[in-house]
Amino acid sequence: MNLPTQPNDVHARLAEAYNTGDVNTVMAMYDFNGVFVPEPGIAVSGKAEFEEAIKGILSISGKMDIKTVYCLAANDLAVGRSEWSITEDGVTNVSARGIEVMQKQSDGTWKVLFDHAFGAESELAVV
Repeated sequence: MNLPTQPNDVHARLAEAYNTGDVNTVMAMYDFNGVFVPEPGIAVSGKAEFEEAIKGILSISGKMDIKTVYCLAANDLAVGRSEWSITEDGVTNVSARGIEVMQKQSDGTWKVLFDHAFGAESELAVV
């Protein structure tokens, strides 16, 4: 997989990665030193926990779409706000508004450091 070289490309590449259905492809998009909130009230960190959470999301049938609401970058950090969904046959299986922090890597690519998949929801769960 080609990792994004611009922070404003992270959401689209992340959706592409999820839509491959390949755990390793999705894992390549994340920095495991960060935090991932794959569902309200659940925060994970570390490679094994990221992998388990990603497998859970990949088990939801359908196609993931991620719309970038905004992406603000400064030096090697960026924050993004997203609206994402997984739909199949016109039915939305899951959707939410998320907040992501991305970090530029030494090779010039960007990875997700913090992914709060439900971080912009009006009824935000504390983790």
